[in-house]
Amino acid sequence: MKRILATTLATAAALAVGATAVTAQSAKGFYKGKTVEIYIGYGLGGTYGKSATIMGEHLRPRIGADSVIVKSMPGAGGLKMTNYYANVAKRDGTAIILPPDTLAITQMLKPKKAKYDSRDFRWLGAAVRSNSLSAVRADSGVKAWKDLKSKAVPFACSGLGSQTCQVPALINGLLGTKIKIVRGYKGSKKMLLAMEQGEAAGINLTWLAFKTNRQAWFKSGFAVPVMQMGPTPDPELAGVPNLKDLVAAEDRPIVNFMSSLIAIGRSLAVHKDVPKERTAFLKSAFVDMAKDPAFVADMKKRKLQVTYTSAEDVHKVVDESVGMSADIIKRTNQILFGSAS
Repeated sequence: MKRILATTLATAAALAVGATAVTAQSAKGFYKGKTVEIYIGYGLGGTYGKSATIMGEHLRPRIGADSVIVKSMPGAGGLKMTNYYANVAKRDGTAIILPPDTLAITQMLKPKKAKYDSRDFRWLGAAVRSNSLSAVRADSGVKAWKDLKSKAVPFACSGLGSQTCQVPALINGLLGTKIKIVRGYKGSKKMLLAMEQGEAAGINLTWLAFKTNRQAWFKSGFAVPVMQMGPTPDPELAGVPNLKDLVAAEDRPIVNFMSSLIAIGRSLAVHKDVPKERTAFLKSAFVDMAKDPAFVADMKKRKLQVTYTSAEDVHKVVDESVGMSADIIKRTNQILFGSAS
């Protein structure tokens, strides 16, 4: 009896493996000769554009596509592109989204403007994550974050849906600083240029974006890092205070909610209506890519550090953010936008 049971289980396992292989082969056959599009809500020159381009290059041979192109659709801090992807883009697996890291936050804070539900995305994984960093020009007179309480320093940012606007507003609301938020810059490249040319005296980006584009600022003394935000301090930013450690205990849930953008990072996803076998195939290709030394090396050449996060972990963070209590959402909205919704 035991021998029969063992044989039956072995046969079932073999059939399951065979079925998986057939499904993967079928999915790969679907992509043969096709063009896959990766949608981003920012310009091609920043970490979104660079990450999408390199991921596309490494995913293409893994999925058997003829080509992978990056579609840049800037506007409202990535909100314009996300709304388009959720409602217009193809749902056959040839359209992939690299969403803004504030995806779930914006949905909860601005439900009337967010024409999507973050839970409708099926995650492939995240390749990059990085704490946010607020930095100012050294000649602004700001040496530490407390100086922002007395100086109205202009910070360049993109749109309401971006951490470049939301984090400075959060700092103002929780710590009583006087950061002047100047919206309308399309992409980190233009924000960095604005700070370089003196149009702005500060910006909030990911630490990775600074490292990729302007690390020399900090070595030369042109810029001063004044505050980071993340679930835990970044070891590379030793001595730079973390917002979470500066706020009152009752405000920490708000910072935790806003810090969800760190875990989402630079991730890829598809719509829930994409056939399951194609989603599984893309996810498998993403995992294989993220662990490939050649991919890590190519990212490093562009000054991007791979910090892989599984699809399941990204999904969990999104679910937690979308499930945040009404009280936290109300208080966060009041802090960021001066209203409850």
